[in-house]
Amino acid sequence: MGNSESSSADPRFISATRAFTRHGLEELRSLFGFLAAQSQGNGKFISPSVFKAYFRIPDPLGDRMFDLITRNRHDQKLAFEDLVIAKATYEKGTKAEIEEFIFQLLDINGDGEVNRSDVQAVLAAILADLFPSKDNKPGLSSHQCLVDAILSAAAFSKDAGSNEKNMSFEDFKNLCDHVPSLRKYLGSLLTAPDPGRPGTQVPHLMYSEGFGSNIILTEEYAWLVGGLLTQPELEEWKLLYHSSYHGLSFNTFLGNVS
Repeated sequence: MGNSESSSADPRFISATRAFTRHGLEELRSLFGFLAAQSQGNGKFISPSVFKAYFRIPDPLGDRMFDLITRNRHDQKLAFEDLVIAKATYEKGTKAEIEEFIFQLLDINGDGEVNRSDVQAVLAAILADLFPSKDNKPGLSSHQCLVDAILSAAAFSKDAGSNEKNMSFEDFKNLCDHVPSLRKYLGSLLTAPDPGRPGTQVPHLMYSEGFGSNIILTEEYAWLVGGLLTQPELEEWKLLYHSSYHGLSFNTFLGNVS
């Protein structure tokens, strides 16, 4: 597929179509047509801005995902074949294929390496997407503690020359084991952009207004620890125990601890 009008005889495209039912392919074709019609390209391709707006993928993840899907052609044109091949790999591939695709998302600069700055930029983008700053101050500062916590759980064992280390594929898989919310978010970016999209659901914390700032579990950390839970389990978390009423020195959404 050398350009946006690649022939559907491309063996990669033919192989990818086998991952979908006829109905599934028709749905993809309908989605492509809908997005291409907005891209001012005579319906032949999807532009980066339309792609990112529809799937609601924050930058720099949005730009990186677009480059991955179009396989770094940098022609600003996402063809129907691109979409089918990408979704066949990203959503219907083997576990190893899906994880490899997601790992490449972290390579924000597209230089073939994932360093600490790449991971930090991805984490900042995810948290800003899920928890927009109330004071309209973009950037890392508002979520710095959580970013630091996740980075501290990450390993960077791949030799990058001099004194630096990059993240290896095995490092990435280990990080996903420790932070399943990260894996869930990065693995669902091409699904329908609705409130129930995996990885974006934040539990609604239910507690009396009187508890105020004494609640030690913030929405950010609720999202972080909820990665292994199902969608129904992530809807509402009710505070069951509070030290002001039950003694001791901590509170929990899990139950009365004695």
